[in-house]
Amino acid sequence: MKNQHTPPTPLRYTSYRLLFLLTAYAATVAIFVAAKVVFMQVCGQGQQVSIADMADVALHGLSLDMSTALYFLILPLLTCVASLWCSSGVLRKVLNTYFAIIAAAFALAFVADSTLYPFWGFKLDASCLQYLETPSEATASVSIAFLCVRAVVLIAAAIVIYIVYTRCMLLFDCRRKVSSLPLSLATYVLLVPVFIVGIRGGLDESTTNIGQVYFSQRQFLNHSAVNPVFSFLASMEKTASANVVYNFFTTEECYRLADGIYPATTRHGSDATPALTDTLLRIQRPNVVIILLESCGSQFLTVMPRLRQLMAESVSFTNCYANSYRTDRGTLCALSGYPSFPTMSVMKMPAKTRTLPSIASSLKAEGYNTHYLYGGDINFTNMRSYLVGTGFEKLTWKADYSSSEQNTAEWGVRDDITFRTLYNLITSKPQKPKTPKPQNLICYSTLSTHEPWDVPVHIDSINDEVLNAFAYLDLCIGKFINSLRRTPQWDNLLLVLLPDHSINHGQLDELHPDRNRIPMIWTGGAIIGPRQLTALCNQTDLAATLLAQMGIDHSAFTFSRNVTSTDYRRQMAFHTFNNGFSMVDSTGFTVYDLDANRIIKHSSAIGGSPADSTHALSMERLGKAILQLTSTDLKER
Repeated sequence: MKNQHTPPTPLRYTSYRLLFLLTAYAATVAIFVAAKVVFMQVCGQGQQVSIADMADVALHGLSLDMSTALYFLILPLLTCVASLWCSSGVLRKVLNTYFAIIAAAFALAFVADSTLYPFWGFKLDASCLQYLETPSEATASVSIAFLCVRAVVLIAAAIVIYIVYTRCMLLFDCRRKVSSLPLSLATYVLLVPVFIVGIRGGLDESTTNIGQVYFSQRQFLNHSAVNPVFSFLASMEKTASANVVYNFFTTEECYRLADGIYPATTRHGSDATPALTDTLLRIQRPNVVIILLESCGSQFLTVMPRLRQLMAESVSFTNCYANSYRTDRGTLCALSGYPSFPTMSVMKMPAKTRTLPSIASSLKAEGYNTHYLYGGDINFTNMRSYLVGTGFEKLTWKADYSSSEQNTAEWGVRDDITFRTLYNLITSKPQKPKTPKPQNLICYSTLSTHEPWDVPVHIDSINDEVLNAFAYLDLCIGKFINSLRRTPQWDNLLLVLLPDHSINHGQLDELHPDRNRIPMIWTGGAIIGPRQLTALCNQTDLAATLLAQMGIDHSAFTFSRNVTSTDYRRQMAFHTFNNGFSMVDSTGFTVYDLDANRIIKHSSAIGGSPADSTHALSMERLGKAILQLTSTDLKER
């Protein structure tokens, strides 16, 4: 008689376990595609997204979604293998826990991506982790209601994704006999190369990367096709290594391509200090005030009449461009004359920042007192470490104001209040009246022209909250300048106004040459008279240009250029954004995307028609050489 109690073979459930894996894989890919559609609906305001655009995004992003989904099937695959010997009950608990974690992680990635993109203009990556050290500052751009809505959406999304996976889990419990243990084990083993090839993205030399999904001249559609989970994971390696060194050419080739761009790359000429093409100061040792204007690109001058008037009355650098796209990077570029990088914030690297030169340290060596003023949290993005390490002796920040003043804006103390503080610092009398007042350097960062644009002035003729915020900043500048001009301190003062970076607004994004154009203005009684300097330059060039005009050695600023020097002949401006760079020179404008590994915009003249491929390649090679030389310099510091 046949034994009715013969125990089940270890492979009784194999065929249904394979179906479970396939269903879980398909569900993961479907979740990624659905997230893209939602992302385009949430972030596509003003983008004129059609059904055809959504279909194109889903289709072109599918390869990256399919590769990414395989990462999250590794543990389920191992669970299926373990089921040949282990209890299904235990394994189901493991899978339930795993899918709960994955559901929460996916929901967090999707919500964070769609929330941050309108602010940052690029896909979710590991750079967001830098701002978790100071959560109050990181969330200052948004309201409590905004965060609550996102929290509810996050929970709802996690629940929906988890339910999808629990439906897949039903197949894990189904029973169907199969032949033998060796055959089932061999079946799972054969899946290993499938996973490896799928995760890698094929058998070609190139592996799965973000750039493979780029298909459009509209950057929003390219970004929409990028899987935010993959984008975050791929950027973790760069963040963990801290110092990314680019290797495109030999060292000699880099120097050949970049010869004459920066002092550090110039391999010709005499050792003599070059002459100045123009003298901008009537006093060689004035008191110096540098105001870093938050996000104030030239595009906002249309609502800033006082700043435009000041440009006409002062020394104005009309072709100046921001080096980077965030405050921590732009501040360091301006004050240390040091370049920015596509994926690294040098300010977040204390071991590196203490090796940097700075305007503060150079003037401190000349007997200047140094002071930094900021209405926000001075600890945000490691700012305190950078400022103290580069020569600022005294810091005034949000904590030095009353509790009521600290809450006048989401980011801290609003600009009209901190401008009054700046005025008092400049005009304060020496504690000992008979002692000559020492020379001073004061740097001040504004903050009100930042999301959520919460300023106390609302101009009826301006219906845009962003433009209204810049109009408010203009009012603050005008009142400050008018008051300061009536003081005796004005005569011995050099006041430099320079934005830390610009922002996307309206039709201006990283593919537009005017997106990163910024005003740089020198005013005060110390200037010799109005000037318009049309040379192409970056905010990094402030250091060498200022110190040269003051007769102070600036040789330590190896990537800062004195634009008033007779040696400044190879004019260009270089800008980095999230994993890409753009360049402007006398012949045109070029944007290179390091994710796509190709030029995504090139024109023969600013705002002109597309240029020939030879010139585009030349600009690409120069940009890569600059990245390689500057990142190598950072590594060696």
